[in-house]
Parts: sequence; structure tokens; C-alpha cells
Amino acid sequence: MSDGKQAANAWRVLCLLFLANLFNFFDRAIPAILSEPIRHEWGLTDFQLGLVAAAFTVVYALAGLPLGRLADTGSRRKIMGWGLVVWSIFTGLNGMAWNFASYLAVRVGVGIGEAAYAPAASALIGDMFPSNRRSRALGLFMLGLPLGLILAFFTTGAMVRAFDSWRAPFFIAMVPGLVLATFIFFIKEPARGAAEESRVEQTPVSQPVRKVLSIPTMWWLIVAGIAANFAAYSTNTFMVPVLQRYFGLPLEQAAITTGVIVGVTGLIGLTLGGWVADKMHQRSERGRLLFGAFGLAVAALATGHALTLGGTEIALFTAVFSFGWLLQYNYYTCVYPAIQDVVEPRLRATAVALFFAALYLLGGAFGPIVVGLLSDHFSTSAMLATGASEMTEEFKAAGLHSAMFLIPVSLLITAVAMLFAARTFSTDAKAMRDGMVLRAAEAR
Repeated sequence: MSDGKQAANAWRVLCLLFLANLFNFFDRAIPAILSEPIRHEWGLTDFQLGLVAAAFTVVYALAGLPLGRLADTGSRRKIMGWGLVVWSIFTGLNGMAWNFASYLAVRVGVGIGEAAYAPAASALIGDMFPSNRRSRALGLFMLGLPLGLILAFFTTGAMVRAFDSWRAPFFIAMVPGLVLATFIFFIKEPARGAAEESRVEQTPVSQPVRKVLSIPTMWWLIVAGIAANFAAYSTNTFMVPVLQRYFGLPLEQAAITTGVIVGVTGLIGLTLGGWVADKMHQRSERGRLLFGAFGLAVAALATGHALTLGGTEIALFTAVFSFGWLLQYNYYTCVYPAIQDVVEPRLRATAVALFFAALYLLGGAFGPIVVGLLSDHFSTSAMLATGASEMTEEFKAAGLHSAMFLIPVSLLITAVAMLFAARTFSTDAKAMRDGMVLRAAEAR
């Protein structure tokens, strides 16, 4: 176990990174909240709604690879700062879209800006906090996810009502990001590998992607990430619509309920889960991943049961699904630190970018598209089963509800992949530490 040095400004920088991450997810959540008014205005299908989320995700993943590699060699504060400027401006431009095509194109711009942030921020945290504190640090950083979602889901409906327009939230969301970018440009960065017990000169690495993919644990963590993001992006994209259609809630109430399900649960899951994960890691190197696998398995059972409840049982649905989603957050506090522990400092931003590319392209992008396609298919099947000739909101509600059962299936796959990652983790973590010690000795 590493007892490396923690940077003197670690907590101050972490707070700033957390705030930027909060608005990352705030801006990202707005389109899902506004799905129904946008669908009605432009006459969209659920597949098109899923395509909006998928287009953002694909660009986010592809742009993340070169930007992640750049973060391993260049200034991380500049990469994060300019990324924040770009995604904030494009978020504001979303409010000016005049049709589906223009709306889709602008979301692509948001994806490029946000792709610059996470790999650089994750690598920076890895250099500020030693291994035995990274679950808590990354857990606090990832609190930006639930708090950003809470802020978005709890306020967007009120903004729409106050300005009588679904466009207003996009304009309002642009401002905080531009302010935060100013502060990020002045971050004092630590040296790469500064928090490791063994430090070596940061010489360039040849074939970085190949070296990352030569680590067996990374493959299982990537599979876990793909399945987890399939579930997360499907839930974030379609939870508000399913609450409006299937459970009959108005927009503002559906958004707040979703904020409880995917946001409030994260406050507990990331803080308590990060603390427990660190404790489990101190007892056993594999403990963190085993704890995460157990949590994800229970999450699959809980969310699956919630979806079997009837359309009038909204309170019970919210409680049961929320419990499952709370445990789903163990994925973040267990998988993300595991990447830091099996990948050497020189390759961490590249590893995170590669990890994100796979899980977003194959999970985050496909989740909303597959659920959207299945929703349209099940809606048509429901219509034909009754002999009706016209699609109604009732059929759309039944179709979307049926498609949502893919979520617990994905969570179960995540649990299995984390279990397999635990089997190879100790060997790969030791290999990383031994390699750093060897290079440090050679440098002397």
C-alpha cells in the first residue's frame, strides 16, 4: 500500500475541480429533463431523443482520446479551462436551436468541450492524493455528478415555468461555467507521479494505448464501465419521460422525483461508499472491487423489482429504485480508483481517456439508442395488439416502461465484470508498483 505524499493545495484544487464537475453534469442533464416539451414541439420519436444523448456521448468519447493523451504531456489546467469555456458556450447555444438537426449539432459541440475535462481532472487528482486516499478524493470529485443532477432536476422545471420556455435553462447554465474556467486557469499543478511512494522521471512512453491494454484488470474494468454507463445514460435520458408518461407526473414533479432517484442517492453512495471502499481496500487490495461487485448485484435486483410495480405505485417505485441507484454509485468509488492503482502515473490520463472512450461509445451511446429503439418497437407492438391504428401517449408510455428493463440487466453485467477485475487486480497493482521502483533505481 502506498503512503505517498499529498499535495499541499490538494483539497483547495479538489474543491474547484468538484465545482466544475458539478456544472459538467448540470449542463449534461438539461436535455433529458426537457425531452417531453422538445419532443412535442418538433414531433420526435424516442429513438431521436436517444440519438441526441448518443451523439453527445460518441463525440465525448472520441475527442477524449487525443485530449486525454494531451493531458499526460501538456498543461492540465489549460486543457480543463478551455474545455469548460467551450462546453459552457455551446450549452447556451442549445437554447437557440430552431429544429432537431441544429439542436443535435450543438450538442456535439458540448461533447467536445466536456471531453477535455474528466481525463485531465482524474489524472490531476491521482497526482495530488496517495493511493490510500484516492477513493475518498475521487468520491468527493464525483459528488459533482449527483449534485449537478440534483441542481438540474430540481431547478430546470422551475426555470421553464418562470420564463415559459424550455430554452431558458440553457442560457442560464452557460454563466457559471465561464466563471469557473477563469479560476481553473490559475491552478498550480503538481509533478506527475508526485503522490507516489516511488517517483521516477516522467520520460515519454512509446505505444501508450498498447501498454494500457496489456493490463488484464483494465479489460474487466472497461467491460464494467460499458455496462454501467449503458444503465446510467439510459436512466438519465428516459427517467423523466417515463415518470411523465407511465406514472402521469407533470414535468416539474417528474424532474424533482428523478433528482431524488439519480441525484440525492449519489450524495450517500459517493460519500459513504467512498469511505467504505477505502476501508475495504486497506483490509485487502481486492476488497474495494469485491465490495463494488456486491453493491451492483443488489442494485440490479432492486431496480428490476421497482420496474415491476404498477403505474399507481409512484412512491414505492421511487423508494425501491432509489435504493438500487444508491448502490449503483459504488461503481464510481471502486472502479475509478482501481484504474489509478494498476496504471502508472505517466499513463493515467491516457488510461482514463481510453476507458471513457470504450464505456461511452459502447455503453453511454448505445444505452439511450437501444432503449429508444425498443421503446418505439414496444409502443408499436402495444398499439397493434389492441387493433388501434393511431399511436397514443398511452402506447408510448407502455413501450418506454418495457424498454427500461434493460437497466437492471446492465447493472448485473457490471457486477460480474467487477468480480472478474478483482481476480487480476492484486497482480497488476504489484506489477505497477514494482515497475516504478525499478525505474526509480535505474534513474539513480
